[in-house]
Amino acid sequence: MSTLDKYLHTISLIGGRYFIAAGLSFLLFYVIFKSPLTQKKIQERFPAAKDYLREIFFSIITILIFGIVPVVFIFNESVSKYTLLYKDIATMGWVYYFSVFPVMLFMHDTYFYWIHRLMHNKVLFKWFHLVHHRSTNPSPWAAYAFHPLEAILEAGILVVFLFTLPMHRTNFAIFFLFMILYNVYGHLGWELYPKKFHKSRLGRWINTSVAHNQHHQFFKGNYGLYFLFWDRIMGTLREDYDAQFEKVKQA
Repeated sequence: MSTLDKYLHTISLIGGRYFIAAGLSFLLFYVIFKSPLTQKKIQERFPAAKDYLREIFFSIITILIFGIVPVVFIFNESVSKYTLLYKDIATMGWVYYFSVFPVMLFMHDTYFYWIHRLMHNKVLFKWFHLVHHRSTNPSPWAAYAFHPLEAILEAGILVVFLFTLPMHRTNFAIFFLFMILYNVYGHLGWELYPKKFHKSRLGRWINTSVAHNQHHQFFKGNYGLYFLFWDRIMGTLREDYDAQFEKVKQA
């Protein structure tokens, strides 16, 4: 398989996951069940058609950028030989294979939190993060709606994984499938977790669609991806988060 074929195959997988996850979510929440669910929407208004088109346009650019990283670092044997990739699951065993997923979640959430806060620096914001924040009322299509410079930073977590954790290729496939699903949920516009989840022993540490929607709406606070522990530790969780979660679930 040529390098071009590998690249096209990679972007078809990344793009396929994005369009299936975002497309099905959009179809269900923004088309089929739009009317009965409107009052339960985090922000009751809906984005304009031009907003959806902008989000899809920049998401396609992001997919094209994301596709470069595996081609360079995984499918290129002259580079991949320096990574910690392994081919046989028996090399590390099944216990390690499954145990690496929570480690990946922690690492990605940490990576995301700190680069996210960095991109909110007033000097860097307009160059890296403004495109994503044009979605002040995000839809599922916003999941990958990044400026190319931000897309490069977002793709950096794959490189971090490759050179710090022994991993099987299927670890990446499963993890990044979960990542796009959770990213779509974060931008969905509705809260799927049950009432009082945010106050539960587990839920108070989990990032929610309400939390990320607030970040898009107000541009400040709630910087996490999967979890809220960095926001809680660093004092960046919005003070009105609990009240907003409760308001949304009472609608």
